[in-house]
Order: sequence, then C-alpha cells, then structure tokens
Amino acid sequence: MSASVATVHAERRARVMAALPPRAVLLLAGGGEVTRNADVHYRYRAASDMVYLTGFTEPDAVLVLAPGRPAPFTLLVRPRDREREIWNGRRAGVEGARAQFGADAAHPIGDLASKLPELLDGADEVWVQLGADRKFDSRVLTAVADLRARERRGARAPRRFVDPRDLLHEQRLLKTGAELAILRRAAAITSEAHVAAMQSARPGVFEHQLEAEIEYVFRRRGAFGPGYNTIVGAGANATVLHYVDNSAALAAGDLVLVDAGAEVDYYTADVTRTFPCGGRFSPAQRRLYDLVLASQEEAIDGVRAGGTMDAIHDTVVRRLTAGLCELGLLSGDPVKLIEDGAFKRFYMHRTSHWLGMDVHDVGPYVLPGPGGGVMPAPRKLEPGMVLTIEPGLYIQPDDEAAPAEYRGLGVRIEDDVVVTTGAPEVLTAACPKHPAELERLTTP
Repeated sequence: MSASVATVHAERRARVMAALPPRAVLLLAGGGEVTRNADVHYRYRAASDMVYLTGFTEPDAVLVLAPGRPAPFTLLVRPRDREREIWNGRRAGVEGARAQFGADAAHPIGDLASKLPELLDGADEVWVQLGADRKFDSRVLTAVADLRARERRGARAPRRFVDPRDLLHEQRLLKTGAELAILRRAAAITSEAHVAAMQSARPGVFEHQLEAEIEYVFRRRGAFGPGYNTIVGAGANATVLHYVDNSAALAAGDLVLVDAGAEVDYYTADVTRTFPCGGRFSPAQRRLYDLVLASQEEAIDGVRAGGTMDAIHDTVVRRLTAGLCELGLLSGDPVKLIEDGAFKRFYMHRTSHWLGMDVHDVGPYVLPGPGGGVMPAPRKLEPGMVLTIEPGLYIQPDDEAAPAEYRGLGVRIEDDVVVTTGAPEVLTAACPKHPAELERLTTP
C-alpha cells in the first residue's frame, strides 16, 4: 500500500475514533471466503467497511479500534504460511499488518478467541454490527461472557452494545474528491462497455454474449469486474427487474435492457440503458422510451443540495403517471391514480439509491424528525452524495388490460449523479441515451 493511500485510511480511522466514546471498542469483521461448490470458492471481495477503514483486502480479518489505549488500531489476520501461499497467493501476515497497513498491534486470526476478552476488558461499550455474521457474533458474546465470569477477579465486561453503522456509514455517504475521482473512472469504463454492447446487439446474438462484451471491457480497462450481477434482458425479459439468466437470443425488434456497472478500486458505477435491436424503435417503443427519458431528465435536474430523494421520486411518479394516461395504459385522474398506487403496476421501484463502494450504498434515507422527534423525515441531499436516477416502465407480456402494442416492453434509464453546490454532475453523461444516438449505434 502506498504512503498516500495509507494516509487516507489512517485519516478515516482517526475520524471514527474521535467520534467514539473514550471507553468504547469498535469491532469489525472483514468476512471470509464462501464456498461455490466442492472445494472451490467464489472470488473473494472484502467487506466494504473493512476496506474503507484499513485498505486490507484479505479474507478472515478482524479490525479493533480502541481510542485511548496503547494500541488503538489492532488487526487480526491470517499469518504467513509458505505452503498455503504457494497454492492461494501471498499474505501480508502479522508483520505486514503492522508494516504495510499501519496497525499498532497485530495478531494471528487464530488467536481471536483468546485475544477478544483482553481487547474488550474494561470497555463500557462494544460497537459491533450484530446479526451480520452469526459466527463472529458468537465469538463476541463468548468473550463478553468470559469477562462477566471473571469480574470478581478484576475483569470488567462491557455494559452496552452499540450498532456502528450510523457512525461508519455517515462518513461513507459523503464522498471526498479522491472517491469521486474513482467513481468517475468507473463511470467512464462502464459507459464504454455499454456502447460496446449496443454495437454488438444484433438479431441472433445471445444476451450472454452482450454480457461478455461488457465484462471484457471492464477487465480490459482495469476494473475489478462488475460491481453486481450484469443484467441483459431482451424483449419480455426486460420486464423482470433483476433478470440475470442472460440466456435468450435477441430478436429483431426487441428492446434490450442492460444494467451493468464496473467496480474500480472498490467503488462501483451503476448504469442502465435500453435500446432497440436492429437499429430502430417501433412507434410504441419510442413513445414509452421518450416518457421514461423525459421523467429521468427532469429528475436529474432535481438533484440539488437541500432536495430529497422523496421529492425526486414524486416528480418521476407524477410525470410517468400522466404519461401512462396519455398512452392509454392508465385511465382516470392522475392525482387519484397516484393516491391509489395504480402506477405501481408499471413502475414498482424507487427512483434512486445511494451509490459508492456498494451498488446499493450505505447511509440513512430518513433521519429523526425535528428536535429528535419520532416521525422520520426524508434526508436532505448534501454536496458529496452520489445517487442513481433510474425511472422505468415495465408492461408485463400477459397484461391483457394493456394495449397490445405495449405488452412485453420494459424500459429503464439509469445514471449516476453527484450532488454539488450547484447543478448536478452526471458521472455517466458520456453513455448515450438519446434515441438518435441509440439508433445510430445499434444499426447493422
């Protein structure tokens, strides 16, 4: 790890420890490898919080932050093992945890059971996310029970458990300039990959071939790979929100929905484009697409400091509902249709989510009401937040109440947007989405 990168992680830890009570201990498990089948594992990807605070990306690590103690930053990691490293790759080991990652103290992960009581002894609070890892939860509770059993001999068990997510995730929610630079690179690679998919979309090509084109660009351009499972849905498959089979052949006249984002340095883009197979939208496809695009452009303009995701979503719902009435997909008073939720037949998801190290990134969407009231209030947008804008319309192929020309059509358009002090910054603006551009790129 370079000195500049190590400094970034040290600054993050310092901010967290400054916010912890003086007799608190924060515990964080980085997660282990997951078996795919037999003795084969899925490719490991460290927990985002662990990477955010340490930069450490090996499996089975545990972070301990204890402000005010002689060793405020402790890592427990896999020790060096020459034989296992020959098979599975180099390890930092206990020595590397200190020398490369700046730990004040480091221990083999095999010593966790014996070290945890020592590390928790005398703490008033344990900040740990219980429920995320049952095995780790058990180790923590066992350590606390051990301390309670020894209190008559001078040990002191923690009195409270505190969920650390609000503290950690509040930091992650507001991106720094360096984080935004990584997201811009992820967005640029993602945009290039979407264009490659558009240029390859021809009748007879399979969805998985477009997936391969996309992920080839990701890896060729230096991304870790996709930040989530790539979605390529042609025809009626585009009406399945999280379709990942990617097994069907494209047919002339299909709309093709691609939802894919590259992960770069543990930050991911998240982009959806919908385009015609064969170079031309049909009149019905174009009407539906234009409605979604208009709603998206209006929503992006609403990404301003002081606004809220709820207000953005309401703007989209109003535009889509009015448009659905004009297209004959809904009938009645748009205001009443919104009150009744009738639009959810065609638009059943929210317009936005946070974006960053995770595709559905961390951070609260609502905050306590004024004066700490129990009624939550939508969180106001602040400069440095990154969110998606992704309206869509999905008309199921068996929806006999819908005009026949719209059945089986799915359209979603998604961009990644930064809240600034002025106009929003669209990270993915380079990815084509206007109909003339899409028809030019997809024409054989």
